[in-house]
Amino acid sequence: MKLLLHSHYFAPDIGGVQTIALALARGLAEWRAPGGAAEFEVTVVTQTPAGSFDEHGQAFRIVRRPGLTQLWRLVRETDVVHVAGPALAPLLLGLLARKPIVLEHHGFQAICPNGQLLYEPAQAPCPGHFMAGRHRKCLGCNAAEGWVASGKLWLLTFVRRFLARRVAANITPVQCLVPLLQLPRTQAISHGLDTSRIFPERPAPPGTPVIAYQGRLVTTKGIRILFEAARWLQEKSIPFALHVIGDGSERASLESLAGEWKIAPRVRFYGALSEEELDGALAEAAVVVVPSLGGEVFGLVVAENMLRGLPVVASDLGAFVEVLGETGVTFRAGDAQELAQVLARLLENPALAGSLGQRARRRVLDFFDLRRMIESHASVYRGLLKAAKE
Repeated sequence: MKLLLHSHYFAPDIGGVQTIALALARGLAEWRAPGGAAEFEVTVVTQTPAGSFDEHGQAFRIVRRPGLTQLWRLVRETDVVHVAGPALAPLLLGLLARKPIVLEHHGFQAICPNGQLLYEPAQAPCPGHFMAGRHRKCLGCNAAEGWVASGKLWLLTFVRRFLARRVAANITPVQCLVPLLQLPRTQAISHGLDTSRIFPERPAPPGTPVIAYQGRLVTTKGIRILFEAARWLQEKSIPFALHVIGDGSERASLESLAGEWKIAPRVRFYGALSEEELDGALAEAAVVVVPSLGGEVFGLVVAENMLRGLPVVASDLGAFVEVLGETGVTFRAGDAQELAQVLARLLENPALAGSLGQRARRRVLDFFDLRRMIESHASVYRGLLKAAKE
């Protein structure tokens, strides 16, 4: 079967969409039919330049920055089109070519003009203004970008919904997103991790307990909320260190804020780390905090640290709640004091934190295995191709 996987963002860029698209491309290209032959001939189409990514060792083909004519030819030559996020060009061309299209939702672009389900003026989770018909709220939400840009985002949401209603299958990584999208032919397939990775047993790290943050340093990730919680912990004389792993546009302002709030001696900024460096840094952590304000449809950082056996504290966004199950602790998104109280409880009770970490790892092994993700996608493609031939 010829499969065209369109992912606007792809390796070597770093992010959730890129990680899942790469894992899916590799897994499907290596998938074998019962007779031992390769079942899928995978072509990845992306707008991301190659950079330092080694394309020659991959079992799939990569086409970067194709023109419209080349994209049309690729679509016509394929059996099934998989679009990672509602990109307009491959959706339109796939429908024109009457190809079975799988649209995987890696964000909220089909129900929210800014794609984050975040109400920007309040920096708080959006209650669903677009789907409720409160369109003035949507236009005002993105007004900081200018009214023309805000209007364009709003109009494009209608276009994306129109196209998403006409694809052969919509896929979400969590079940709670299915009723939010309100789209036909929608099913949940969880993202998968390489559960064969071996992490050493995690005795409680000695010395001052470390709170770790891992992710991009941007407003939607809520790291300012974590800094507010850290200030509260310091005022209560609770010992801790805060390790910030990642980089982004907010780093300079966060470093300044740490100084202003007098928590700088407790905060260490690592910047972006390689996988090996990341494992070493997180080995020191007593707890990982994921304080996102919006924009999360799964939470790879949550699941990856669950696999490490680390206790995770996350904001109560629907995706995080579903991924964590009963193996982590959530707090109201944006509520720094509640986050601080949760952290205080875990820092003062390392046995509880350790128990959560062990249960979290078992949950990932049971529900978020990479092979299961690949097999579920393969089953969808087979069904669609069979239906298209009948």
